[in-house]
Amino acid sequence: MHPIQFSEVKNIYEYEKIRPDFRAKIIAEKKHRRFQIGEHMTIVFENRNSVLFQIQEMIRVEKIITDEGMQHEIDTYNLILPGKNELSATLLIDITEKHLIKPMLDSLIGLHRDSIYIVIDGREIPALFDESQIEDDRISAVQYIKWVLTDEDVRKFSDHSIVIQIAVKHKNYTASHTLTEDEQEALSADLIATN
Repeated sequence: MHPIQFSEVKNIYEYEKIRPDFRAKIIAEKKHRRFQIGEHMTIVFENRNSVLFQIQEMIRVEKIITDEGMQHEIDTYNLILPGKNELSATLLIDITEKHLIKPMLDSLIGLHRDSIYIVIDGREIPALFDESQIEDDRISAVQYIKWVLTDEDVRKFSDHSIVIQIAVKHKNYTASHTLTEDEQEALSADLIATN
């Protein structure tokens, strides 16, 4: 996907004018790109619009007004854009009870080692985790992951007769989600946009 350019990002004042409509558009787009994997994990697939939204929201929340600060956010979030034949996602480990946060995260150490897959017609493709987030003795509740697909994998996303799943196979957490036709179409559109 073509990286987001500085010229596409609005300053806080201009963003506030379009924010309600842009936010509504992103919420609608995420409907078929966000889903639960078991009780404690959510995956949100990213595309250009969702990444631009995250940049704009960070600039808004952090009250960033300098060109350098805005460019830093753009450079940071461009790293999660999917490339050719890639799917990119934010993995959220959902723990609402404060006393369970550390034990739950500790139990998921090693998640980055062949534990999360896209399964296309029975073929497992492991997720690649953001190297800058990987530590052997701890895990963050937010992870950025990507899958690199073949041309044939990309083609299969547009075929609704093929079953596609997201599966987690960790020793302390096993769950899966089978994509609906709408979810499959949304991700197929994102894959087409990367080419």
